[in-house]
Amino acid sequence: MSQNQIPALADLVSGARIVALPLRTKFRGLEEREVLLFEGPNGWAEWSPFVEYPDEEAAVWLAAAIDFAYGNLPNLYRERIPVNATLPAVAPEHVERVLTNFGEFATVKIKVAEAGQNIGDDIARIQRVQELYPDSKIRLDANGGFEISEAVDLINQLKSLGIDIEYFEQPVASIAEMAELKLQVNRLGIKIAADESVRKVSDPLAVAQANAADILILKAAPLGGIVRALEIAAEAELPVVVSSALDSSVGLSMGAYLAAAIPNLNFDCGLATSALLAGDVTREPLRAENGFIDVRRVDVDKSKLEIFSAQDHRQDWWLERLERVYKLL
Repeated sequence: MSQNQIPALADLVSGARIVALPLRTKFRGLEEREVLLFEGPNGWAEWSPFVEYPDEEAAVWLAAAIDFAYGNLPNLYRERIPVNATLPAVAPEHVERVLTNFGEFATVKIKVAEAGQNIGDDIARIQRVQELYPDSKIRLDANGGFEISEAVDLINQLKSLGIDIEYFEQPVASIAEMAELKLQVNRLGIKIAADESVRKVSDPLAVAQANAADILILKAAPLGGIVRALEIAAEAELPVVVSSALDSSVGLSMGAYLAAAIPNLNFDCGLATSALLAGDVTREPLRAENGFIDVRRVDVDKSKLEIFSAQDHRQDWWLERLERVYKLL
């Protein structure tokens, strides 16, 4: 993004709209998702680094949002994106209620390694998904929450139950652990995907260079935008899955544009997460239909901005954060 594409801070602040969107089910410990929206020549963009993220990390997300609102968009290869359903770490009896919101799907990503839970809880959740949706592919996401031995134990127990998984996303925290685990589980026919090891490190290509993953998870906002994410995909020379960061439909729109700009898209993408929201910023949410979402900009509805407007002290918090982070660009 060139300097002349960066809008004045005053323009961003004056046009900023901050909302708190309720979630249907607690996710990442959250019961609502706060996002800041602004409009540029291309349309609306979302800036929503999680509140615990430091300013340096949040600046990368801001660069991505500004680029989506003000920058040049890439050439697109497709108009629709195949998407997976996403299942938070819920009890087995809640699986069907949560997944019904996603409509038809061919793949389910299941959260595991939730704080306060154990592998038995994970297996019960996975078994329930297979019982209800026997034809769906299953992928797991631990957000780096396991030790190597725990990840291997889970895989072995699933193998003994006859449950196959498409891939295991970020089972362990460090790139060194990912590389070691990949050696062990590739022999069992299990692929390893990297998420945090791509977006939470200084060099997003380090995981590929260490041969620590079979698949890269790309999220447009944490990587600095669509163009940068495409560069990482091209340099890594690994299959990629485009995913969201629990975005509003505006943020999902940026993810859809990224997925549409990838030449070879071999996996369903994690861009159907608007189904986890009980409210959104548009009358036409970017929701999956028959396992696909459309690649399109989202029209923000002013009445929705009013309904879900964040409390005054949260508005102040986000605007102060915006002013601090803007100076880092």
